[in-house]
Amino acid sequence: MELQSIKNRFGIIGNSPALNHALSTAAQVANTDLSVLIVGESGVGKEAFSNIIHALSSRKHNPFIAVNCGAIPEGTIDSELFGHEKGSFTGAVDARKGYFETVNGGTIFLDEIGELPLGTQARLLRVLESGEFIRVGSSKVQKTDVRVIAATNKDLLELALSGKFREDLYYRLSTVPIRVPSLRDRREDIPLLFRKFASDFAERYRTQSIQLSPEAQQQLVNYPWPGNVRELKNIAEQLSVLSTEKEISGDMLHQVLPNGSGSRSLALVQPAGVPIPSPSAGGGQYDNTTEREILYKLFFDLKKDLTDMKKMLYEMSAGRGFASHDTADGLVPAYSPAEQPVPTYSTPGAPNPIVIHHADGMAHHEDVEESLLLADREKEFIVKALKKHKGRRRDAASELGISERTLYRKIKEYDIQE
Repeated sequence: MELQSIKNRFGIIGNSPALNHALSTAAQVANTDLSVLIVGESGVGKEAFSNIIHALSSRKHNPFIAVNCGAIPEGTIDSELFGHEKGSFTGAVDARKGYFETVNGGTIFLDEIGELPLGTQARLLRVLESGEFIRVGSSKVQKTDVRVIAATNKDLLELALSGKFREDLYYRLSTVPIRVPSLRDRREDIPLLFRKFASDFAERYRTQSIQLSPEAQQQLVNYPWPGNVRELKNIAEQLSVLSTEKEISGDMLHQVLPNGSGSRSLALVQPAGVPIPSPSAGGGQYDNTTEREILYKLFFDLKKDLTDMKKMLYEMSAGRGFASHDTADGLVPAYSPAEQPVPTYSTPGAPNPIVIHHADGMAHHEDVEESLLLADREKEFIVKALKKHKGRRRDAASELGISERTLYRKIKEYDIQE
């Protein structure tokens, strides 16, 4: 099948040589049963390549399932992939088929393969080499005919050298490697992709499609795009919603890019000596950066709450007579307006004194310690997000701005009952 036909069929936008090479490799390997390892940064569209390989293969009429290995708890991933017998572990009230059993004859896509525990890696290697597996809690060997397509945004060979990934599994998976280029490696495709996303959004909501000025288009091409195609789509949709103009200027685009001063950049006041990290910094550390952004936001929300509390205490003390005393001429302030204390707020984490004047005119100083319980607030946000999305972790993680793996780790850390 010609490359253009594949692009039209699967909605692939772009003409860069690196993208064309990846598509050509996928098309060539589709009709074989070889294992394929798709390598690329987060957000480049690795799952789309797995769909292409399955749809162009002889297994296209059989089941296809995509499994995010990083989103499944380590204690249950063997059961998810290979199934279990009744009573094999606490909670196993019935026997259950795993993915390798239910997708027999089809294709299984293992995303984030680098997150698999070493024990599960050994089981997977046996499936790849002999087509055999054993359910958890069973001694019966079963056979399966499943094609495995794996994907990762990590260097598996480096993980293998450090003992975190089986070297034999790496070479077994990477029979045919496909490298999906990052967006910054195919900059000529960025304007095409933006126009496609803007046009799709306008058609969906029956609005006028936005266009980029030459200056804005140049900014778009020069931006590093750490979130790749997923981030570009978010930018296009955000501009389509927020812009009142048909043409997007360079200044308007600057306002929504993460390194600009608009809504996508952190809406925080930067404290002295505390740099606020940018999502574009650090390349592959995007998820960790996003998590730090949430902590910073929680920090400043707490700071605002404490400031409001201090104002309330001050007003209460003034309204109940603590800030005055009786004289022969009536009730007068214990201090003149020039002497009135004005709260000065120190750097984050330092306690701020509140001055309360008693009837004897003596000032009593009380230090109000700012107990910044970030963990409590973070747990509260996670619980609210899970409740809002009815336990759907992917949607909750998206709203919180963190990865599913980070969300699972936080759920486990805070012992959140879903």
